[in-house]
Amino acid sequence: MKYFYYPLILLFIARTASAQDINKIITKDYVDNLIKTLSSDDMQGRATFSPGIDKAATFIESEFKKIGLQPLTGAKGYRQSFYKYQFKPVSAEVSVNGKTIPAADIAVLGNASESTSFNNTTGDGWAKLDPSKPFREQYRALARSKQRKLVLVDPKFTTELNQLKGYLAQGAVLDEKDTQQKDPSAIVFVLSADTTVTDFNVSLKSSLHKLPLFNVAGIIPGKSKAKELVIFSGHYDHLGIIHSADQDSIANGADDDASGTTAMIALAKYYKKANNNERTLIFVAFTAEEIGGFGARYFSQQLNPDDVVAMFNIEMIGKESKFGKNTAFITGYDKSDFGKILQKNLEGTAFTFHPDPYLQQNLFYRSDNATLAALGVPAHTISTDQIDIDKLYHTVKDEYSTLDTENILATIRAIAKSAITIVKGTDTPTRIPKLNN
Repeated sequence: MKYFYYPLILLFIARTASAQDINKIITKDYVDNLIKTLSSDDMQGRATFSPGIDKAATFIESEFKKIGLQPLTGAKGYRQSFYKYQFKPVSAEVSVNGKTIPAADIAVLGNASESTSFNNTTGDGWAKLDPSKPFREQYRALARSKQRKLVLVDPKFTTELNQLKGYLAQGAVLDEKDTQQKDPSAIVFVLSADTTVTDFNVSLKSSLHKLPLFNVAGIIPGKSKAKELVIFSGHYDHLGIIHSADQDSIANGADDDASGTTAMIALAKYYKKANNNERTLIFVAFTAEEIGGFGARYFSQQLNPDDVVAMFNIEMIGKESKFGKNTAFITGYDKSDFGKILQKNLEGTAFTFHPDPYLQQNLFYRSDNATLAALGVPAHTISTDQIDIDKLYHTVKDEYSTLDTENILATIRAIAKSAITIVKGTDTPTRIPKLNN
């Protein structure tokens, strides 16, 4: 009988030693320092194009260097830089039927040019919103039209127009090709009780600046399966400085997504120490997730998606999930056997993964896993956020003090343990059906 139990004892000892190693490498103090730094006021909310996001990138680079990650193949450093054009409206002068419209009553959608002018003969005419139909429905139809048009907005929609104006005033991020259109589209909404238009004139001015964006990425080269890639990611940008009824105006983004970025860095530290990866591991902090997922898109274009075996995207793990302690959910759980592999590797532990309970939120295609998932990669997001009731999401109150650091620690360690067979190359998740272009 003693010979029968001996292998089991060895297995127990090995599992216990592994758990101790994880606990020694991924410690509470280490995780606390990462997330406190990333979500500090000094980072100014990490808005894209801001000095704060540059500080955050520098901090992540320093952590990668301490860990001993290598830059991506061919790169001189950890920053994966690319460029976009930041577009912001400067002024809009509009007259309708000979009357000048106050600037406060104008909202402009589109116009990817520094200067655009059109009138009732050179544009695509005018339209009037139907006050009996929903504003948003009519707005979306016009936005898809890509025209140069004047739109009369009934005073009934004053609140909706003001909200739209505030949103559009933030500007947009454009590719270079979008700035080179001969006649860029521009839908000009004006608040007016008029029902007909005999003539109008529109003159728009905007600012366009070519600015750098940067992901921060490093790798641990693989051994026997070095051409096969496993990606661990989180986005490190947030909303920056926002208007708030509170005195605080910094949207620190502690949960969204300093928590996920912290997890990614901690996992890099763990796997570097473990030194047991047969596949190449890439660790990446994505930029510009909040304004269109530009960082993940650019990253995805720099590699062959067929080489990517799996992607662990980590988003908002700072609070207990709806399934209770020691749980997290995986978006797109039914699209591959990624989740089943992770759960198999956690057998005998207290932690469990669950399918995404918020299917109506379409979370699978709302985070940085989406681009690679659309290309067939088993790319999934791991989260614990109760998104349907999270009142701190995208507010200035998403701060370190609101987080459950034990939840973060447990989730990071669970990901480290659950990914082990994928990292070692003994498990390969099934591919996700590609989306049609």
